[in-house]
Amino acid sequence: MSAFDFGNLHERRKAERRAKLRKRLAIAGFLILLLIILAALGFVVFQSNHATHKKEEKEGGENKKKASTSTKAIKMMCAPTDYKNECESSLAKKVGKDSASHDAKDLLQAAIAVVSDEVKNGFQGTSKFKGDGDPKVKGAIEDCKELFGYAKDEINSTLDHIKSHGVHDLSQKSDDLQNWLSAVMSYQQTCIDGFPEGRVKSSMEEEMESANKMTSNALAIIKQASSLFNITSKASTANSHPRRILEEEDEEEVMEVEEEDDDGSLPSWMSSHHHGTILKEQAKNKLKPNVVVAKDGSGNHKTINDALAAMPKKHTERYNIYIKGGIYEETVVVTKDMVNVTMYGDGSQKTIITGSKNFVDGVRTFKTATFAAIGDGFIAQAIGFRNTAGAAKHQAVALRVQSDRSVFVNCRMEGYQDTLYVQTHRQFYRGCVIAGTIDFIFGDAAAIFQSCLILLRNPLDKQQNTVTAQGRVDRHETTGIVLHNSRIEPDKLVPPSKQVKSYLGRPWKQYSRTIIMESTIGDLIHPDGWLPWDGDFALKTLVYGEFSNEGPGASVNARVKWPGYKVISKSEAMKYTVESFIQGGDWVKASGAPVRLAFFH
Repeated sequence: MSAFDFGNLHERRKAERRAKLRKRLAIAGFLILLLIILAALGFVVFQSNHATHKKEEKEGGENKKKASTSTKAIKMMCAPTDYKNECESSLAKKVGKDSASHDAKDLLQAAIAVVSDEVKNGFQGTSKFKGDGDPKVKGAIEDCKELFGYAKDEINSTLDHIKSHGVHDLSQKSDDLQNWLSAVMSYQQTCIDGFPEGRVKSSMEEEMESANKMTSNALAIIKQASSLFNITSKASTANSHPRRILEEEDEEEVMEVEEEDDDGSLPSWMSSHHHGTILKEQAKNKLKPNVVVAKDGSGNHKTINDALAAMPKKHTERYNIYIKGGIYEETVVVTKDMVNVTMYGDGSQKTIITGSKNFVDGVRTFKTATFAAIGDGFIAQAIGFRNTAGAAKHQAVALRVQSDRSVFVNCRMEGYQDTLYVQTHRQFYRGCVIAGTIDFIFGDAAAIFQSCLILLRNPLDKQQNTVTAQGRVDRHETTGIVLHNSRIEPDKLVPPSKQVKSYLGRPWKQYSRTIIMESTIGDLIHPDGWLPWDGDFALKTLVYGEFSNEGPGASVNARVKWPGYKVISKSEAMKYTVESFIQGGDWVKASGAPVRLAFFH
């Protein structure tokens, strides 16, 4: 064989290998496409209006076929839900007989519209109890009215997004949609929890049952849809640029593990007029306050409430409030309309906001907070939040946070029972101190505590300490409490006695979710680690996990044997990092807060 022939053979073999590779890619692409189509049967409505129908086909037969297509479409939409019968019947009623002509977007809008209807009906159920003479019932009804307003806003945000975007955009925005609907679920439960135990509370649970089911169904549908279109998008990109997508994935993995400095740009929820990160500027003494609060009269206002009242209406740019050192005895509410507010003080033990509202004195837990942050994009640094009611007054909240994408840096929350109420939405805490006794970090937010100090105090006699009481009521909610690279220790000022048993948490609601990872756990934590709420309630449905902790209380050898508890792997723990769990890669870093997007070790 000549060299020329050998060269041709070599080229032919290379060509054959390329052809085989193309064939494999084509087959892989076909299989991926086939998988997508099969998965789409669980959500996407395929219209089959064929032009080949014979003219002599009877009108009754056509209607029957349309009805069949309609039923199939709705069944596909409701496939991932937990309450399929309710999902199918409500959608069929909402879209009517012509649902065969509706696409996936229309059906998704209908599913959210059903949530809107049922939530309205559920909250209006409080009108049945207006004649009740119990002041606690009257107060709970007032709370429900407020909560209904928040729920409506979340639902409208969800509907507006779906109307203005294609269904294929769900893979990019599903985190927001699920965040909003998880908040709706939380508001419903908070309304119920406000009523005293007894007949009225049981009746409210019945009133809210349908709303809870429909909200759960909508969460499940959006999660399924976003997963589907995310797969579609990735498969399409991989098929056209197989090597590039691998390179991008490798780069992304490195970015998650190695913390990078950002360029200082701000995300869409912050003002585009700012060109530096908030807290980094403050560290350099470059942050210019819009107003200054000082008790001695040296600022623009003497109280924090006066400073908030002076904030321009519909102000969307960042509004900076500098609070000079001092003890401010006032109840503060950053309302929903007050977005992008930054408050910073002279230190968490110098600038202190304090109050003493509590449950024993007749105030609902929801309203006991000394400080409530509701407006989105709230940032606090170097401020102390206190509730001084004491252990004997039971539930007494120092700080309640409802603000989405809120950030707390070097702050201090002090109380006893229910110190910090992480009520809803995505929250990030860095370098904070949280002190309390029973359930002192509780609520139904997606909240991450990174490099924080958790201090346990001495409770009342015969009481037990529990650090967390997470309130997730449905398995489709995207909420949970994560303690990451934090320390759990006794408070040096009021340490718990040796007879007090202390635990990492207990399940407040059915699907309670709490993760402790890369943290130091002191010897005051009981070897069981976790405490039941009431008998076997939630032990099968909760999600409690520990990963790579250290310290004398970190041993998992004697931990509880509940079905919902386990020592999780690194890949499982990755789901609860700042990047994955609260999508903090943009908004947390842009706030200027120090943050580790993935693991510390």
